[in-house]
Amino acid sequence: MKAYLALIYLWCIIQFSDADWVRVWEDNFDWDGGIDLNKWEFDVGGHGWGNNENQFYTQNRIENARCERFPGSANGRLIIEARKEDYGGSRFTSARLKSKVKWTYGRLQIRALLPVGRGIWPALWMLPERQVYGSAYWPDNGEIDLMEQVGYDPLRIHSTVHTKANNHMLNNHPSNSVIVGDATTNFKIYTLDWNVDKIEMFVGSEANPFQTRIFIWNKHGDWTTWPFDKPFFVLLNIAVGGSWGGSQGLDENIFPRRMEIDWVYYYQWR
Repeated sequence: MKAYLALIYLWCIIQFSDADWVRVWEDNFDWDGGIDLNKWEFDVGGHGWGNNENQFYTQNRIENARCERFPGSANGRLIIEARKEDYGGSRFTSARLKSKVKWTYGRLQIRALLPVGRGIWPALWMLPERQVYGSAYWPDNGEIDLMEQVGYDPLRIHSTVHTKANNHMLNNHPSNSVIVGDATTNFKIYTLDWNVDKIEMFVGSEANPFQTRIFIWNKHGDWTTWPFDKPFFVLLNIAVGGSWGGSQGLDENIFPRRMEIDWVYYYQWR
């Protein structure tokens, strides 16, 4: 009897907790055509982006970023496509979208299908709206990488945070990775839970979005090690080459390559 009551109590806690997460923003991409410019803007250029990347990120170019319905369905998805073509002084094109809305704390969930190919580097991540801490926007003000994948190791999913004290330039960034055997053949749900004193990231399915915890990092030290207390925006992109994505070479015969994103949801605690 006690065990039965305990199960009821636990069920009530779970139901109550889930009810307190309110979806405050979403994009489902359920049409054929261009991006919703009320929700997204674009980073543009081909200057390497601090990582010696090889692509030119284009401005609202349908070849690189568009919405497409699933065949025979009213539901759609976002296509971010990297292509081999001369453009803006670069030999490749791609897209890097940024959400116009920014948030502090909450739950970000993205349902995505990842590409395969040596030399590509897709990412789902967040950056701060403005510089508040330190003398440099990055890394002093933080970066949250919900999902990064490099095409030469396509089933390994990485989650990472960067700060002034802990970043890849110092080779001490907090990071972890897991193998997701169907990351390139099935849509997976990538979840960030961002709280006042803890960041957690997960990968899973619709049946169980929190199936596998990729990463957890708890607040510690002074403000220089925890800049995650101000608004951040979401980024979606595929890089080509670069210091990490291209570290095992770049297969120029794979293109075009695309990442498909079924939806992006953002929740906050109410």
